[in-house]
Amino acid sequence: MIRKKVTVVGSGNVGAEVAQRLVDKQMADVVLIDILEGVPQGKALDMLESGPIEGYDVKITGTNDYAATANSDLVVITAGFARKPGMSRDDLLRKNYEVVKGTTEKVAKYSPEAILIVVTNPLDAMVQTAFKVSGFPKNRVLGMAGVLDTARYRTFIAEALNVSVLDVHGFVLGGHGDTMVPVPRYTTVAGIPVGDLMPREELEAIIKRTRSGGAEVVNLLKTGSAFYAPSSAVVEMIDAIFADRKRILPCTVYLEGEYGIHGVFVGVPVKLGARGIEQIVEIKLTPEEQAALEKSAAAVKELTEIIGV
Repeated sequence: MIRKKVTVVGSGNVGAEVAQRLVDKQMADVVLIDILEGVPQGKALDMLESGPIEGYDVKITGTNDYAATANSDLVVITAGFARKPGMSRDDLLRKNYEVVKGTTEKVAKYSPEAILIVVTNPLDAMVQTAFKVSGFPKNRVLGMAGVLDTARYRTFIAEALNVSVLDVHGFVLGGHGDTMVPVPRYTTVAGIPVGDLMPREELEAIIKRTRSGGAEVVNLLKTGSAFYAPSSAVVEMIDAIFADRKRILPCTVYLEGEYGIHGVFVGVPVKLGARGIEQIVEIKLTPEEQAALEKSAAAVKELTEIIGV
């Protein structure tokens, strides 16, 4: 079997951690690329030298040259400026638009058949940028946000109830930001509705904490943003695609009428398999949930209009 090839664009905390988790699981040969000279090369060499100890023998290459990324099966875009305390995701918009646009042009040139997973913030607008610039079909362009937001949501519920996170199931819809929509009606603990296990006020507090989950980490770190959980989320998505698992995961995808939303990238449950997005799963929403999702989509649309995508 020929090993899969993954390119990770950006060798900062998120990119390097994605690369590390991929090689730890021996999921693919990895190319780590960055505009900074020496940094991707140094990190890749360091990871390579862990191989004899950790027991992996996948290839990991660091480079500044997109030619080395040619024929990647999947490309993860993490490049861009990180959010600093007091900085909204929207402040990042114009700066990161240019980064993602330039990156996507090069990626599409060298790996025209690749699946793209975008991580750069503001996430929803950056996925839309990659979609428009690449010209790739919508099943091959998706954003990582829902898996991360859901992981935070599940973590907080498990902590509150003192149960295993493995028994907590749920998902978060909408844009990756203050307007995200956790859906308590579809949240269960070992099949038991979460509403039967905790009072509404406690659940509301968890939903609020989930919405500001990224900012909570930023404010604690002071000099950067989250990278352990985001990288785990990316790798879960890659695993679903490479192993053709048909996992149902919340991802940021292009909607063309699903949920009554048109022409914008928003987080909804999708079936992930070898072709990327194999199905957008439409669930019944209450009028309140639908209104919240539409509000979230409108917030995304505002951003995409600013940058003209």
